[in-house]
Amino acid sequence: MNGLERLSLNQITVRGWSLERAVRGCAEAGVPAIGLWRDKVAETGLERSASLVRAAGLKVSSLCRGGFLTATEPDARQRALEDNRQAVREAATLGTDTLVLVCGGLPEGGRDLPGARRAVADALAELAPYAAESGVRLAIEPLHPMFCADRAVVSTLSQALDLAEPFPVDWVGVVVDSYHLWWDPELERQLARAGDRIASYQVCDWTLPVPEGALLGRGHVGDGCVDFTALTRAVARAGYDGPVEVEIFNERVWATPGEETLATLAERHRRLVAPYLDGA
Repeated sequence: MNGLERLSLNQITVRGWSLERAVRGCAEAGVPAIGLWRDKVAETGLERSASLVRAAGLKVSSLCRGGFLTATEPDARQRALEDNRQAVREAATLGTDTLVLVCGGLPEGGRDLPGARRAVADALAELAPYAAESGVRLAIEPLHPMFCADRAVVSTLSQALDLAEPFPVDWVGVVVDSYHLWWDPELERQLARAGDRIASYQVCDWTLPVPEGALLGRGHVGDGCVDFTALTRAVARAGYDGPVEVEIFNERVWATPGEETLATLAERHRRLVAPYLDGA
């Protein structure tokens, strides 16, 4: 036991590395799982990507990303649905049962927020049975409200659960991302409600000052405002026992040699996350 048994590297955290280099880095650092991104998989090739991960003995904790399901124009909607079906096929080939969905913002020029959320619900009704046939669960990721207009009209765990609950628990789940949800006063209650719906636990910290656009304001666990002791305990008490993915968007982290980044996130995981994964 090295304290890293539940740790996963989300590939975006070492954005400058190819998929092959990220897989090798995880193996060398003793990180047992990796969360893959579709663009990196495409660069390497789907079958080769799957082969590299298997040969290294790694688990694919998730595939990022599907989603962007709010288009109203019929052709655009059909393109989005087909792209998500392709993402399901990729996830199945890579051997992961979790496809992360970033649901999409308002359609260009649109202001109908309830309508955009209905479009997400309608798309899930089409996609969830297809994904289930391949053994892939759609994992709805709520994003911080500042991204509501352009990235995700689903902003809270409660909203994500409302969308997921019409479906069997192994068809549609939710992503708990510390960066997006740490602020929510309802979070602990909604985690308890989520239970087995939690398909992924992603961690990074909310750091200050928030950069323009906010997307790149994530830091290593322990560098910011998030209480990872309380959050991890609550996720564990809800019943989640899967991988803990470190997902960091940050120019400074991206400029750091990947080996250093892996060493830092492993040390932070051992010290600030792993001790609380039993819920105690």
